Amino acid sequence: MRPRKARRAPRAPGLLTATLILVAFVGLMAGNYGLAVLRDIRAELPAVPEVRTIEVSTEVVDAKGQLLRPFTTANGRWRLPIELGDVDPDFIKMLVAYEDQHFAEHRGVDWSGIVRAAVQYVGAGRIVSGGSTLTMQVARLLESGSTRNLTAKVRQMVHADLLEQKLSKDEILTLYLTLAPYGGNIEGIRAASLAYFGKEPSRLSTAEAALLVALPQSPEARRPDRDLAAARASRNMVIDRLALAGLIGPDEAAAAKSEPVPTARREFPMLAAHLAETAVKTRPGVRKIALTLDKRLQGALETLGRTRATELGPKVSVAIVVADQQTGNILGSVGSAGLFATESDGFVDMTTAVRSPGSTLKPLIYGLAFELGLAHPESLIEDRPTAFNNYIPVNFDGFSRGTVTIRQALTQSLNIPAVVVLDAVGTARLVARIKRAHATPLLPYDTAPSLAIGLGGVGITLRDLVSIYAAVARGGSPVTLKDGAAIVPEEEAVSAPVLDPLAAWYVSDILRDVPPPLNGAPGRIGYKTGTSYGYRDAWAIGFDGKTVIGVWVGRPDNVPVPGISGFNSAAPILFEAFDRMGTPTVPFRKAPTGAIIAQNPDLPSPLRRFRHPDVQMTKRDAAPEFAYPSDGTDVDLGMAAGDTLPLVVKIRNGVPPFTFFANGAPIGHSAFSRQSSWQPDGPGFVTLSVVDAAGQSDNVKVFLE
Repeated sequence: MRPRKARRAPRAPGLLTATLILVAFVGLMAGNYGLAVLRDIRAELPAVPEVRTIEVSTEVVDAKGQLLRPFTTANGRWRLPIELGDVDPDFIKMLVAYEDQHFAEHRGVDWSGIVRAAVQYVGAGRIVSGGSTLTMQVARLLESGSTRNLTAKVRQMVHADLLEQKLSKDEILTLYLTLAPYGGNIEGIRAASLAYFGKEPSRLSTAEAALLVALPQSPEARRPDRDLAAARASRNMVIDRLALAGLIGPDEAAAAKSEPVPTARREFPMLAAHLAETAVKTRPGVRKIALTLDKRLQGALETLGRTRATELGPKVSVAIVVADQQTGNILGSVGSAGLFATESDGFVDMTTAVRSPGSTLKPLIYGLAFELGLAHPESLIEDRPTAFNNYIPVNFDGFSRGTVTIRQALTQSLNIPAVVVLDAVGTARLVARIKRAHATPLLPYDTAPSLAIGLGGVGITLRDLVSIYAAVARGGSPVTLKDGAAIVPEEEAVSAPVLDPLAAWYVSDILRDVPPPLNGAPGRIGYKTGTSYGYRDAWAIGFDGKTVIGVWVGRPDNVPVPGISGFNSAAPILFEAFDRMGTPTVPFRKAPTGAIIAQNPDLPSPLRRFRHPDVQMTKRDAAPEFAYPSDGTDVDLGMAAGDTLPLVVKIRNGVPPFTFFANGAPIGHSAFSRQSSWQPDGPGFVTLSVVDAAGQSDNVKVFLE
């Protein structure tokens, strides 16, 4: 066989070829034929985009604009929106110095760079450096076309010229920082900084900035998570070039080279995963959604929930909601022990799951009794076995305490007194007040509410309970919880109260006396626990003078968890959640006018003992009657000392609204409250009267002194 001849290496084009290339470039830009070609190219180019219309990842942020969770674009890209002012200025200087020194002067094409590229082409027989400006690179990124042929280069030059005509230099640079490829599905400086360094690009070290300058030139070959040596070499090459140009000093360059290169991509932030996902589904197409959350607090609460759930068992989950009482803004929302916690169904958002509330509605039951004038916190009530037709409630521990005060009954969460009081105030009234708190109770089989709802026989969510307790903490006035995920309509100008201010204060005062868990301080917050039937749900809801927090513990699949309870499982998380707030506990509201702060023997006679529901049932629709003051009594208002106090009158029964009179003259009108305050002119006898909506009335005659 004849030996095969060695293949001749391709000859590099000579000076004539290079000259022709340059002439072609110039001709395309200036000649008659070139003008026609330019018109054809320009006609094919996509419209110049506005920066704010570029498709980017939807970002969900907290109330201060800090990133909670980003989502990929429709085609699976991580491309986060960025503003020029949010990028480290030193990175911008390094990028321009390395990629396009004349960026500020040229109009899209750097002709000195084109000449350099042509000379390199002559020497190597291939395109070594394309002479592309940052504007030309933006043109390529917008079209996603080839860059390794002259036709593509000419097209980019024409496109760059068009971009320079329509956009400012800052807008062009912002487009580059948004679209530049960084390997895989990472695009843009912000996504790259988060993926490789776990931080926003507002402050970058010299080494970090150099790597981010180098990666877009060859993003797949230089990915640090795939080829560490190539990533380090490209980063060091940028550092050397910048040092040679005098942009950084020798010591800074040496220190930057010694800095380690990241070896793997980091996970993107995923705080408030459930709420963020709800926000994106509720508001599709919105580039940036601001929630009411606090990122620092949210992170702390998620860590707390995950840690506590791990201690309680692999199938147990934890949910936490924190809200500002005054604004209704939700500051923290933990839906589960972890979105990807498969054993505990972490994908289920337990802040909105309907569950049995256990004993957590008892404060509202007693609050209604206070409002109706049926009881006082120090009123006595019987904790003895009581049957209501076929319903016979028992206490959690199976024991009865005999005669106790309402305060003791609530702080010890006794079941029998709560049902006795509920029978007196009415289940329909309780459901109506729950709804006034912007909560949505779910009754079984759409039946009329039974007495069982007082002990958990109703469906309700954690957010609903937080809303109810927020109303109590606010003095009875409801507030709509807001999270920013959805547009909430403005509240009505007049919203019916959940409780009157005095009743709400009595409830708050009692809840401060509930014994704390081992990690809590007494009196710091007012709170209530609850455990649903069969140990399926453990609750703890509490508040101070500013914040209300709700905690749920259990299994999302509704399987019992033997041993869990509101006090042992949820209350410690509640108190630790208040610790994670990072702010001092805010004092409670002061006692409102009319509050009776006295022990049982010093109470007005009708309030010393809660009367049995059988007695109250015959008077539920009866005429109103004065609970205080009683007929024929002397009322000391301090007139002898010259400092006259207002007279507070209270009634029971009747149908609101009520109109109050003194000696036949109107002194007040109440749409919801069963009390009124009146400032008398002086001492002496006075006849007080009240008329309800049904025209029924009552009157008493007292002596004021």
